[in-house]
Amino acid sequence: MAHTAMSGNGTTAGDDPLQTAVWRLRSRACWADAAALLQPGTADAALQRAALLVERCLYTEQGWEEAEDALRTAEALAHTDDERGAAACERGHLAYAATLHGVRDRVDEARSALGRAAALIAPGAAGRAMLDFRRGLLAENLTGSPQAARAAFRRAHAAATAHSDPLLLSFTWRHLAGLALREGELAEARHGFAESLRIREELGYLVGTAPALVSLADTEAEPEASRLREEARRLFRLLGGVPTWLARQLAPPTPGAATA
Repeated sequence: MAHTAMSGNGTTAGDDPLQTAVWRLRSRACWADAAALLQPGTADAALQRAALLVERCLYTEQGWEEAEDALRTAEALAHTDDERGAAACERGHLAYAATLHGVRDRVDEARSALGRAAALIAPGAAGRAMLDFRRGLLAENLTGSPQAARAAFRRAHAAATAHSDPLLLSFTWRHLAGLALREGELAEARHGFAESLRIREELGYLVGTAPALVSLADTEAEPEASRLREEARRLFRLLGGVPTWLARQLAPPTPGAATA
């Protein structure tokens, strides 16, 4: 399953050298280079290539047309329910990203595509974890339903644990912690953000490490909070300003501005 591979790490012993190369490029924000290694002659390769380019859109707010083209290719090559479900999951994720970044309101398309994926991906299948996570993102960030988001993230967290998917676990820890922080549960939030950061550092997932550092900083007192944010700024600069949405959170305070 391509979207399952997208959530894995590609670095364990015995892995396909191609997948290891794809992972290393992806983790360093080189999605186009990673996609170029994949020839979309099979449904699995086409799905993985589309997933890489959709993820680039989410992190860089660029490359929308290329992602659409790759996704149409993946949809055309998908023949089994699992393949069609994976393609629908990516279609929903691209529509989510476009809506989130204000490119175009595609929330209805996102909801419909993820619903179609749910009808195609069998309960208990590995791909169900990513689907649940993305349904949680939709509920959290686009439809304003924190309770539904929490339930979806918890299902994704349990499934990611069962299928030994550490990268997805780093995302579920992060988003469950974010919901806890909104509710004032500081200790729970700190634990979740710390777990997310630990996993990303262990995997070498550089593009996701700066956001994890910033989130943990939001739960820490000084001087630890400033140290974490400075480390995040260093990684952000190293990766050329990716993810783009982190720039606002990492902007240094205005000189002379009052601080609490």
